[in-house]
Amino acid sequence: MYGVSLGDDGAELRPLETWHAEELLAMFDRGRDHIGRFIGFGSRETDVDSTRALLKRYADKRTEDSGSLHGIWYDGTLVGGVLFRTFDAATGVCEVGCWLEPAAVGKGLVTRAMHVLIDWAVDVRGMHRVEWYAASGNTPSLNVARRLGMRRDGVLRESHLHRGERHDIEIWSLLATEWRTAHSDR
Repeated sequence: MYGVSLGDDGAELRPLETWHAEELLAMFDRGRDHIGRFIGFGSRETDVDSTRALLKRYADKRTEDSGSLHGIWYDGTLVGGVLFRTFDAATGVCEVGCWLEPAAVGKGLVTRAMHVLIDWAVDVRGMHRVEWYAASGNTPSLNVARRLGMRRDGVLRESHLHRGERHDIEIWSLLATEWRTAHSDR
C-alpha cells in the first residue's frame, strides 16, 4: 500500500499486515537462529497460520493504539523490522524494538527505520519517552540505542529467562526534548 524510503539504497519501511504472513515466515526461517539469540520474537511462528496470528495480534494492537509492526524491505525482500511493542498515548510512553536477519546486518537499516518511528512517535503522536529494552549481551541492539542518542537508565539483573539462560536486561530511553534537540536541523 505505501512505504517510506530509508535512503538511497532502496531500503523501505512499510507496515506489516496479515497478508505478509508467508513473507514474514520466510524471513523468520532465514534468520531464526540469529533473531532468537536474545529474544523469543518469531520463535513460535513456524508456519503460515502461527505467523498470521502474530500479525493479527499486532493488527489488533494497532487498532487499539497500543502497538504496531513495521517491516524493512531491502532489494524487494523483507529482511527485518521495527515495532512499537507498547504504545501508550495517555502516558506518552512507548517501547520500541527490532529484529533483522543476518544477511541485512551492518547496513544501518534498523537505525534508519527507528528514526522514522521515533520521529512519528514524538512529532506526530506527542510521545514523551521512548524506551528500548535489550539483553546486556546483545551488543548490536545496544549499539542502535546509542546511535539513536538513548541513555541507559539501568539494568534488570537476570530478569529475562531465554533458552534456559538468565539475561540481564538493560533499559535505555530518550525523551522527546532530547530527540528534538538532537534533530533540530531537520
